[in-house]
Amino acid sequence: MKPFPKSDHCDGWSFHNPASYRLSPPLSVPPERPTIEPGFESIFSWQRSLRPGWPNDVPTQEAEPFPQLAPGEISASFINHSSFLIRIGRDGQRPLAILTDPILSERCSPLRHVGPKRVVPPGLAFDAIPAIDIILVSHCHYDHLDRPTLRRFGRRDGPLCIAPLGNRRHLRGLPFSRVVTLDWWQTLRFDPITITAIPALHGSARTPFDQNRALWSGFHLDTGHRSLIFAGDTAHGHHWTEIKKRLGAPDLALLPIGAYEPVTLMQSVHMTPEQAVDAAVLLDARHAVAMHFGTFQLTDEGYWEPGGRLKRYLAALGKDFSWFVLPERGQCLRAP
Repeated sequence: MKPFPKSDHCDGWSFHNPASYRLSPPLSVPPERPTIEPGFESIFSWQRSLRPGWPNDVPTQEAEPFPQLAPGEISASFINHSSFLIRIGRDGQRPLAILTDPILSERCSPLRHVGPKRVVPPGLAFDAIPAIDIILVSHCHYDHLDRPTLRRFGRRDGPLCIAPLGNRRHLRGLPFSRVVTLDWWQTLRFDPITITAIPALHGSARTPFDQNRALWSGFHLDTGHRSLIFAGDTAHGHHWTEIKKRLGAPDLALLPIGAYEPVTLMQSVHMTPEQAVDAAVLLDARHAVAMHFGTFQLTDEGYWEPGGRLKRYLAALGKDFSWFVLPERGQCLRAP
């Protein structure tokens, strides 16, 4: 493997979260619950005692129709987990179609019959999703880089795939027209948008032997008229301020609100619903949309808890629920 450029988040061979982006101090936890650094051993040990309690299934809901879009306008349809269909209006052409971290599989796992199983169907079925031009992959965890789903879209549409540095090997053999890997703050122009890889506080691995050998990121999309942030998987931190400073306030921010319990293990890689709202405030987002909840039971919190906490925190701050939306599967939202 060739070395990567050295930076504040890379030593040349592996990646890390810069200290300057981390919260100090982190969330306070009781002394009897010491913070644990997430890794394969600690996560495997905890998951063996993961509390069941999510519903076995949730009723299917009818997807909302896709809106007509003027050039530069953006819509985002929530599929499930961190998967959105983003459509961007173009002059005289069909809208540009982008998928984020698509997963339509029954499980997010390297094994077909073992691992977290979905409790809800996707908000958009494969055949209801239009031809895809670009797929954005934020990092290599199985609930974000799902090779069976990526293969289906690759075979049907042959899209461009964009991922952070080091992820090319995880995408090898998939039928994309091209794979582009970006470091944080690097950009790619795909008419009519500019795509920028943005920092996230997370980690990566697909086996016990490749921890943090591939970078993680979010993505910023700028049409010249509207802008959108897809945050990927991330903890809360000072990177929001830097993103706003460099790229401006987004019109729409897609932010994760789930997989945060136990906080002793998860606070360095995931956000609570309250932290997601704080992130939207730091970004000065015109509107925000929740993601990374209610599809696969990955952590200890209950099925309804993230949404309930989000709404209670918004109410406590005097924020309208239309500013930070908890989307239904298949719901389509437009950048204001």
